[in-house]
Amino acid sequence: MPFVQIHLRAGRSEAWLQKLSRAIHQSMIEEINVPEDDYFQVIRQYENNEFFYDPSYLQVERTDELIYIHFTLKQSRTTEQKRALYRSIASRIHSELGVRKEDVFIMLAGNQDEDWSFGNGRAQMIE
Repeated sequence: MPFVQIHLRAGRSEAWLQKLSRAIHQSMIEEINVPEDDYFQVIRQYENNEFFYDPSYLQVERTDELIYIHFTLKQSRTTEQKRALYRSIASRIHSELGVRKEDVFIMLAGNQDEDWSFGNGRAQMIE
């Protein structure tokens, strides 16, 4: 059960944002075996005065097209699965939306089954 938060500068069309969302989800399906219907994402757009980054941290040249993608997911993925996910997302966003791979910034935060409630105030993953 990944929960994905996507952060970027404002100004993209609804169709572009939908395509971005689906591209990320397709990579999750292919690389970390997420079920097709396990689809929970939010997209947040920011004005220029609300979105900051270093343009060359770790020798990666970033532009104002930068997209932050933050995953919260169970800690069950291997390092190789995570690396494959990073590569797949960057490549897919580049090929489908024209965003430079350097402008795809991905973060994973792991947690446990008991850290999720899918509604009704219950912890369905441990019941």
